[in-house]
Amino acid sequence: MALFRKQKNTVGKFETPEQGVTFNEPQPETAAAATAPPHNNNEAQGTGESAATGGGSGFFGRARVALTDRLKRTKESFIGQIRAVIKAAGKVDEDLIEKIGEILIKADAGAQTTNRIVEKMRDYEARGSSPAELLDSFKKEIAAIIGQGEQRLALGQARPFVILVVGVNGTGKTTTIGKLAGQYRQQGHKVMMVAADTFRAAAIEQLEIWAKRTGSMFVSKSMGADPAGVVYDALEKSAAAGADIILVDTAGRLHTKTNLMEELKKIVRVAGKLLPGSPHEILLVLDATTGQNAISQARVFTKAIPITGLVMTKLDGTAKGGVLVGIRDIFATPVVKIGVGEGMDDLRDFDPNEFVEALFSE
Repeated sequence: MALFRKQKNTVGKFETPEQGVTFNEPQPETAAAATAPPHNNNEAQGTGESAATGGGSGFFGRARVALTDRLKRTKESFIGQIRAVIKAAGKVDEDLIEKIGEILIKADAGAQTTNRIVEKMRDYEARGSSPAELLDSFKKEIAAIIGQGEQRLALGQARPFVILVVGVNGTGKTTTIGKLAGQYRQQGHKVMMVAADTFRAAAIEQLEIWAKRTGSMFVSKSMGADPAGVVYDALEKSAAAGADIILVDTAGRLHTKTNLMEELKKIVRVAGKLLPGSPHEILLVLDATTGQNAISQARVFTKAIPITGLVMTKLDGTAKGGVLVGIRDIFATPVVKIGVGEGMDDLRDFDPNEFVEALFSE
């Protein structure tokens, strides 16, 4: 029997009857859609980031918006307020330092990070520093916190290169996967998208829409199937399909649900047995608008599975961008991507220097 049986009236869709696995091959016209606007700009994931590209002429057609503009709310409510209280102060004293601490807490930098920064500020108070010197030292401290360690998501030599994407509901996981697929397709890679969230029909449908938009291969099973089994089948097919990169979507797990976290561990084990060394990257997607809850999620996920990179989404829609500073202070895991808008190119590499300059620009 042939590996795949072509279904009637279905273009590019194949099924293995024994396993109920659906495998979509990108068609020439579909692959070309990686440079065309989507058919429906209103489809979204129920998050702050739409599944749409935001219009414009083509997949990456819009002019790239400056990061300063994307971070406007955090810049104004966080750095802007700190700059204002420092400039208004006639001297560096305990009252000024306490005000800085309050602003840091409100921006969701977290107690640990706030205490660290406040203690640094007290050193400058003891030296008799001026308010201007304090602002400069504050900027340097923020840069030192978020700039530590490697910050890139780089493709290794392994082919296929497997990227597992995890996180709780509503953080923008599926949208992030779709944007990653679009960027990798733009670079000429053959991408396979795997729907390992088998608990929600909508999740499978959303991922398939992204696969069609980006000209990516698509692997799924029926609702309720074993997620690890879906990943196993995808890896088995990847060599024959010629996939360079495999992007695996997982169910939006509540980080407090032990059984669901165990399921993630199973996916990691299964992938590693079939393709030693995989998953090569495990990305945790965090929603910046949730503030301190994002730190709680990062703590649980990083303990359960070997997270290699963090993706912070919705930074354009929140005044709580200080949470990124807190996360970089607490966790060794680097932030590799940030989401700063709905457009395809608004999933950006995290550049610490660019981020700090955008926040502190006047």
